[in-house]
Amino acid sequence: MFLQRLYVLFFIQLHNRRVHLAGVTANPTGAWVAQQARNLVAALEEQATAVRFLIRDRDSKFSRAFDDIWHGLGAEVILTPIQAPNANAMAERWVGTARQECLDHLLIAGRRQLGRVLHVYVEHYNRHRPHRGLALSAPEPSERCQEADSSASGRRLHRRDILGGLIHEYEHAA
Repeated sequence: MFLQRLYVLFFIQLHNRRVHLAGVTANPTGAWVAQQARNLVAALEEQATAVRFLIRDRDSKFSRAFDDIWHGLGAEVILTPIQAPNANAMAERWVGTARQECLDHLLIAGRRQLGRVLHVYVEHYNRHRPHRGLALSAPEPSERCQEADSSASGRRLHRRDILGGLIHEYEHAA
């Protein structure tokens, strides 16, 4: 269906700014949100047990089953105050960044396209995009980014366009 409201569920790790795209749907329900959380926990494997806190808002779609998944890992679920977007500023900032750098420049025709676009953008965000809070490094820099040093400044750069040229990624040419 064209021109419908779509909802995106994502998780962001505060210590390294890494974003996990959980899913996109037109009709989020408590059962859907809980299943996406289960999928994320399974994908994270051992890293999931290191989760100490989950900060979430008070939306009714975050059901008891959703909270129980995180309690089962030993995480404390913290609810943000009512009508206080600054209480979860990292998530709000990511939404703004994704819109400004990506979504505001594209016409999204449906759920599948939005999922594909966000998947590509999240890969860029996690592996290539510099973050001020991380000393201008990416949450999980690629091996080529880690190998680059100041002595490589004279080498040629290779540009890779993603999302049809909307975003450019640069790396030193071999």
